[in-house]
Amino acid sequence: MKKMVFPTCGVCSQAIVVELTDENVVSNVEFIGGCQGNTQGVAALAVGMRAEEVVSRLEGINCGRKGTSCPDQLARALRKMIEQ
Repeated sequence: MKKMVFPTCGVCSQAIVVELTDENVVSNVEFIGGCQGNTQGVAALAVGMRAEEVVSRLEGINCGRKGTSCPDQLARALRKMIEQ
């Protein structure tokens, strides 16, 4: 089991707590701050999926003109976890 607290950048949430199984399946996602309904929805959809699949679906999603979003930040956190 791998766990990371990923500090976000450029979005409303302050951090994302992510847990992966040894097989890189997302077992838990918790956004700290941000738009509660949206972040809870993204987290619920990611749980049970392989991290690589979540990254491929969420990477590059923008929120307004920020150049990133909470889903994109989750993808970045997962990518970092996969690479470690």
